[in-house]
Amino acid sequence: MTRSLSRQALRYRWLIFWILSLGYLLVFFHRLCPAVVAVDMMRDLHAGGGLIGLLGSAYFYPYAIMQIPAGLLSDSWGPRRTISLFLVIACGGSILLALAPATSWAVTGRILVGLGVSTLFVCTLKVFSQWFHAREFAYMTGIFMAMGGLGSFFAAGPLAYVSTWVGWRSSFLLVGGATFLIALLVWLLVRDTPAELGQREKTSTPETLPATFSLGKGVRTVLTEPAFRPFAVWFFCNSGIYFSFIGLWAGPYLLHVYGISKAEAGTILSLSAAGLMAGSPLVSFLSNRIFRARKPVLILSSILSLCLIAPLAFATASLPLPALYFICFGIGATTGSAVVVAFTAVKELFPLQIAGTATGLINLFPFAGGAVLQPLLGYILEKNGRIAENFATAGYTQAFLILFLCAAVACGCSILMRETFVDEGTVS
Repeated sequence: MTRSLSRQALRYRWLIFWILSLGYLLVFFHRLCPAVVAVDMMRDLHAGGGLIGLLGSAYFYPYAIMQIPAGLLSDSWGPRRTISLFLVIACGGSILLALAPATSWAVTGRILVGLGVSTLFVCTLKVFSQWFHAREFAYMTGIFMAMGGLGSFFAAGPLAYVSTWVGWRSSFLLVGGATFLIALLVWLLVRDTPAELGQREKTSTPETLPATFSLGKGVRTVLTEPAFRPFAVWFFCNSGIYFSFIGLWAGPYLLHVYGISKAEAGTILSLSAAGLMAGSPLVSFLSNRIFRARKPVLILSSILSLCLIAPLAFATASLPLPALYFICFGIGATTGSAVVVAFTAVKELFPLQIAGTATGLINLFPFAGGAVLQPLLGYILEKNGRIAENFATAGYTQAFLILFLCAAVACGCSILMRETFVDEGTVS
């Protein structure tokens, strides 16, 4: 942090940080909220598993597509304008979802939500780079990611209780209002750089290296780098597991197979948020301080994820209730949290000039995983038929076998990853 910054600016950056963190809380909430209301939505919209899977995954398609444009918009319009405008779109999408008379309208609303929240992560990292020193940046990003975990908590237990009280439609109307409020706060209070507060110098660090890569050349450099590919496949499989299970099908699974209430299912799912919030700083600590490496942490996380998915695939209907609590917590702490280290590793693979391009490109793959696996699992469930209104246990077993296969592929990819941790000036 430069000494020339006034105390006003030092305080103001925290206001900016918490407003944007609240925005990221909503990003995670929108991402994972279908899980606890999926059964209600299927009943109300007269939709099957395939359609609900499509509805859940509709968020991920525009989100993934927008990752590169989000960086360009951040550079041209500025983060404040970009985030504000797109959150208003997300607000409209949430309201459309709440009022949808049919599945097609609900899918459209979900697409608008995904589009609306797609720019916040990339734009926020740019704002942080202007307001925080490099040695503070990783720490602040960790707290920011933990706020996403808090969003997944609200998308579980609290949403289950609220939707039981006022219904899923009114719940999404409330969420739309909260999204608009965050958009308004960003527009009124967030500033892209300290210079907009009258400060002459930025808080950013070390000067940015000259831009010697065009966008096209940067994209080609990243995509043709062999070391990038194991990370890409790992992100697809790892995050696909998290988004398809925690983000959608865990809720119906708990209700259909174990016959528990929606409120209790929400409580179980909320443990994934606790795991994410506890695991995100833990995996960073293990990587930076204990192992002083990225690869061992990612291998360990992938193995643990495989062990957690195995009971779902091979003992689908015979798990004791405490085991379900433990599995959801563990998936949040491993599958959800490991991406913090993986993003860091991908950034370290490339020169600083294209680190942002690499981050944007790798961010396509986790959402592609969710976009593919959510409807695929819904199709498998629907194909195996129903008992009354519930999907058959055999369908869940087959669906979770797909997740087990993804976890096995992620383990293999973690072994193939290149170590990127820099220690005493040497890349391991």
